[in-house]
Order: sequence, then C-alpha cells, then structure tokens
Amino acid sequence: MTTTTLESTGTFAGQPVDRQYIGGAWREGRSERILTVTNPYDDTVLTTIRQATTEDLDDAYRTAEAAQKEWAAQSPASRRQIILRAAQILEERREEIVDWLVKESGSTVGKAQVEVSLAAGITLEASSFPTRVHGRIVESNTPGKELRVYRRPIGVVGVISPWNFPLHLSQRSVAPALALGNAVVIKPASDTPVTGGLILARIFEEAGLPAGVLNVVVGAGSEIGDDFVTHPVPGFISFTGSTPIGQNVGKLAAGGEHLKHVALELGGNSPLVVLADADLDAAVEAAVLGKFLHQGQICMAVNRIIVEASIYDEFLTRFTAAAAGVPVGDPAQESTLVGPVVNDSQLEGLREKIATAQAEGARTVLEGEIRGRIVPPHVFADVTADMEIAREEIFGPLVGVLKAEDEAHALQLANASVFGLSSSVFTQNLDKGVQFSLGIKAGMTHINEMPVHDESHVPFGGEGNSGLGRFNGDWAIAEFTTDHTIGVKRL
Repeated sequence: MTTTTLESTGTFAGQPVDRQYIGGAWREGRSERILTVTNPYDDTVLTTIRQATTEDLDDAYRTAEAAQKEWAAQSPASRRQIILRAAQILEERREEIVDWLVKESGSTVGKAQVEVSLAAGITLEASSFPTRVHGRIVESNTPGKELRVYRRPIGVVGVISPWNFPLHLSQRSVAPALALGNAVVIKPASDTPVTGGLILARIFEEAGLPAGVLNVVVGAGSEIGDDFVTHPVPGFISFTGSTPIGQNVGKLAAGGEHLKHVALELGGNSPLVVLADADLDAAVEAAVLGKFLHQGQICMAVNRIIVEASIYDEFLTRFTAAAAGVPVGDPAQESTLVGPVVNDSQLEGLREKIATAQAEGARTVLEGEIRGRIVPPHVFADVTADMEIAREEIFGPLVGVLKAEDEAHALQLANASVFGLSSSVFTQNLDKGVQFSLGIKAGMTHINEMPVHDESHVPFGGEGNSGLGRFNGDWAIAEFTTDHTIGVKRL
C-alpha cells in the first residue's frame, strides 16, 4: 500500500504527536483511515493521525514482549528512577498538558488541573512499587521441603482507556504496570489519542524508558479493537469505559484461544443520598460539583439524588437555584464548570434522555437552550426508580431527584441499580452514616462528600456492572503481578 505522509499539526514539548509510537519509534500507521482530532468546543483541528492496522498492533505487542524481560530484570532502583522522573515531567509540563486536555477532551481548566494532579499522584505512588513487591515462604506438609511464592510481573499489559479522563485513566494502569516490570501497549480513545496516549509516550521517552517497553497504537475499534484483546501476547487487559463494551472485552478475554487476566472499570450510577438530618448547604454544594464537574462525564458523577421526604422540597429548591447559577460555556475560561460534551453522539444521546425523562413523567424544574455541544444543567423532580434517568448512567449534565419515604426507603432506592461504583450519603450522625454506607452495594461510599473521589493509595473499583478489580496502591500491585510458587525439596 502506498501512503502519503501527513503534515503535523499538533505538538507536545516541541515534538509532533501525530503518529503511532511503536518500539521507541514514531511512525505512521498502515491504515487507509485518517483520524482527525478536533476541539469539541469549536471544531478546530488539533492533529491528524494515520491509524493503526492489526499489523501495526502485532508489531507493538511483539516489540513489547521482546523488551519486557530486560526491563523486568532492571533493578528496582533503576525502574523507580524512571517512573519518578515521569512524575516530575508531568508537573513540569503541567500547563501544556492542561491546554491539551481543554482543547482535546473539552475539559474545563479546573477539571484539567485536577486530572494532571491525579496522573502525577498515581505516577509518584507507582514509583514506590518496585520495592513494595514481596514474596513469601510457606511451610510445606512434605518433610524437607519449602514453598517459595514469588511475585512476578505478568509480562505485557494492554491498556484501553476512555476519553473522559484520558490522561489519568491511562496512567492509572500504565504507571503501575511499568513500575512492576511489565511492558505496556496503550490503545487510547479515538476522541483523545493525544492526552490518552501520545503525550504519555513523549513523557516516558523523555524520562528514559527503554525503547519498546511502552507502545501506543491509535486505531479504530472496528479495525483493531477485538485483536487488541485476543492477541496472544498480552497476559492482562486493563479496560476503562462503558459497561457494554467492557462486557464484550471480558467475553473476548475469556473466550478466545488465549485466556487473559482482566481489570474492568466500567459505568456507574452513583447515588447521592440526603438524609433528614443532613447539612443542606454542604449537600447542595457537593451535589452541584459532583454532578456538573466535566459536564457530568465522569463514571463516579452524581447520577441520582435521593432525598428524604421531610426535606425534599427545601433541598430541591436550593439545589435547583445553585444549578441555575453554574457557569456554562468556553472550557478555556477558568470560571467555567460546564463545557462541551465530547462529541455529537454524546450530544444526541443526552437529547434523547431529556425527551425520555419528560415523556416518562419527570417534572422539569431546570432546563436551558442547548448551543452547539454545550448542554446547560437540567434538573428533573418527581423521578421514580423505574424511569430511565434513574436506571441508566447519564454521562452528562442532567440529573433526577428522587423522594425517599424514610431512611430505609432511601437505602432501597440507592441499591436499585445494576451498577455499584461510587456513592455518598449526607448526615450529621456519622455513626448512622457509616452503617448506612455499609448497606450500599458499591465499591466506594463517602460520607458528607460527593462521590467523585480518587486517591492514588486507596482502592478504586466497583461492584456489579461497574466492573472487576481494584486500582491504586497495594491493590494495583496485586492486579499487575502474578504469583509463581516454587517448591524446593532438600535431599
């Protein structure tokens, strides 16, 4: 196939970010398809990338496999230095990364700053992993024998990352996997190939990571998606994204010729529960930020607000007024909280959700004109658990408020979901809050805080249709390594 070289349009650290990164080389993909990356706010072209084929994917995986053994053999101190240097570069280039996040993913400035901090934090945490991997010696029932359990890297890890927090949700898998001696191939989302992968390639290249240990393939899911999972080289697939696609990834990983370990961080339907004794000012403030940060395009975002009947009307009045005052518009303006949704598909999905909520009987208490991809906050009252807006993940600046008869009913409503990622409850009785939290079927619950919360040393993950596995800290060490038992018989 004859291809023409594309003109570079986007750069990071003075270098173009418009190609595949395979084996330490920046090269064009072999596909006939050209990906045009645009700003979701004003449609300006940021860069163009010739996409990868399955042949490019195979090159990336084979290169990673060849480089991994030597990388794993490096001393813990050596691997630590490279990961630590990557954390430093993230901070040194913070403003440039923020600018890319604003332009490529529609992030507001505040959200982009938080995302860089999260990515830098998990990288700094991961830099300690090389010396935190411990094996065990286990007594054997056989006389004269001991059993040594070695904790070893899995080998090659495939990372599929989403567009909403592209930098952090790639790095949350990439940094731990690399620190623990694995090689990595990233497939970033097509909406955010730069912040989800190519920037990380530039950062780790500058940090001194050996060629081939990290690779980035930018390609259409229809062309390389299934092969990314079923390829014989990777032993682990880390996927962050929607539940339907994640379920398919799980099936491919389990049903193919080569069985894979998987970590699936999927959708959410986070309830924010306001009990009768809650501090309403705090609850309203948390509900606004937890719902509308990054246009609600966060897996942990407030998806349902459940309020005890005795304070329902007062909360609804206060919350609606606060939501009406949310700054909406250009994400590059520091005051903006709600910017554009990422693409037209998301926009049309939100239009449909608004129409469905109204058709099902939800009362619209706040709405606004949709301009371009800017959807202003929409608030619906008198929502019931059987309505779509309560059942499904919204991923946008829409929210329904449900009335609970009492505390027991509030817990019942909170658990009326197939998802179980994050959640929160507001009460001034902390003991009651803990007991209520223990009753919620979720991986994470926060008392008197919004459900959007992630710290690099604390386990992150969900239950039910929100996924499998845990990220961060010791839990990431367990995910990205495997145990190898060696029996030693003394003769």
